Amino acid sequence: MPPSRHSQALTNILPPLVVGAMVLVFWEAACRLFAVPAYLLPAPSAIAQAIVSDTPTLMRALWSTLKVALIALGLATAIGCTLAFLFVQNKMIERSFFPYAVIMQVTPIVAIAPLIIILVKNTQLALIICATIIAVFPIISNTTIGLRSIDAGHQNLFAINHATRLQSLIYLRIPSALPFFFAGLRIASGLALIGAVVAEFVAGTGGRSAGLAYEILQSGFQLDIPRMFAALFLITVTGILLFLAMAGLSKLALGRWHDSETEQEA
Repeated sequence: MPPSRHSQALTNILPPLVVGAMVLVFWEAACRLFAVPAYLLPAPSAIAQAIVSDTPTLMRALWSTLKVALIALGLATAIGCTLAFLFVQNKMIERSFFPYAVIMQVTPIVAIAPLIIILVKNTQLALIICATIIAVFPIISNTTIGLRSIDAGHQNLFAINHATRLQSLIYLRIPSALPFFFAGLRIASGLALIGAVVAEFVAGTGGRSAGLAYEILQSGFQLDIPRMFAALFLITVTGILLFLAMAGLSKLALGRWHDSETEQEA
């Protein structure tokens, strides 16, 4: 008898929760047992207290960073998919432009972020550009591979029935590319958040639009290490939630028709 959906979900969620709880208990016990100062390594209870006491400020900072990451992810998706479609339609276009996509990916964002921030007067726009540059490559690469990874038998069937290039794109290439696209989207979601945080570090943004990176910098200057760890914790949780959201979107789109989802339920 196959396991129910609820029991399978519990089996997937329970082990990492148990490991995480054990790590937190060991961390708390070690800090108390060895009397580790909070400015060296704060205990989980001190971090939780910092989150509770500074909730309004941290939530505003979280929203500022998350807004940049989400806009960058949307732009990366639109740009990446457009370029992937162009690459598949014309090999010369791919040979001409794909190397530059690789160059953008391998160039450290901390090296070009100051230049972007100087050239772009709007700080928020500069942060979005930096995050988009980091997040776009997985979308381009995975979607391009997916659009090319079509079954030979299906391709012959479309050719026999004299399908147009547009029909082949909509009914053959795009469905074949969806698993690859969503795999790239899961990677890009985390990279967009990383890009937003790194760009905020470089920009040193402050004021009402300050993000979590600014809160980390300020906490470091003030030696408020529990608050620094609280901001880091929020970044980590946000990254996990973004990944889970993209995984849920993948499952919703692919449903039960693709092996990448049906095998997980076997």
